[in-house]
Amino acid sequence: MQSYKTYFTDKSFLLSFLGGILLLAISLYIQFFVSGYVNSLPSAPVTDLILSNTRVYDVDLIFVYGSVLLLFVGIFVGLKSVNYAPFIMKSVALFTMIRSVFVSLTHISAFPTHVVISSVFFNKEVFNGIFTGNDLFFSGHTGLPFLLALIFWDNKKLRCVFLGFSFTFAIVVLLGHIHYSIDVLSAFFITYGIFQICKFLFKKDWELFLKK
Repeated sequence: MQSYKTYFTDKSFLLSFLGGILLLAISLYIQFFVSGYVNSLPSAPVTDLILSNTRVYDVDLIFVYGSVLLLFVGIFVGLKSVNYAPFIMKSVALFTMIRSVFVSLTHISAFPTHVVISSVFFNKEVFNGIFTGNDLFFSGHTGLPFLLALIFWDNKKLRCVFLGFSFTFAIVVLLGHIHYSIDVLSAFFITYGIFQICKFLFKKDWELFLKK
């Protein structure tokens, strides 16, 4: 708690922290808008080397509640050491914004045999772009935990936890035909690029993150 008091009485940290919250809120709004845009466009599915040769599996529970678990783990880690928070929030925000750009450029509908999310709560419009919709390229479920793994790469335990989430989601979205294989494979490469951009754009926050 002493660290919280120290950081939140520091004006520069407070501005950076609030800036992270604002940037994250803006990114989520953009994602919501873009998801509605692509879902309103006429589009068609395409063939896929993996999906066209495998049957669909009912993975909606793992897909949905695994995402909820990742959210709570991310929040817990981000708040445990408050100096982590600004860089994490800004990185996630930039990830979301860049993914929204990719989504807005790629108008392909979901694979015909994809699993349908059966949760009444998570089928609501507000969750478009997270659990439902045609915003496919690239896979956020694969890329976001991989981004967190890159951020915490020097922490072996957290690196393994977030890599576990990333690889699990990669398998799940393919088994459920929720994403095309290119959505999953590209997520790792694009996310690595985003991470490098974040370290450059948010250099002071990254230096604060590395502070013991």
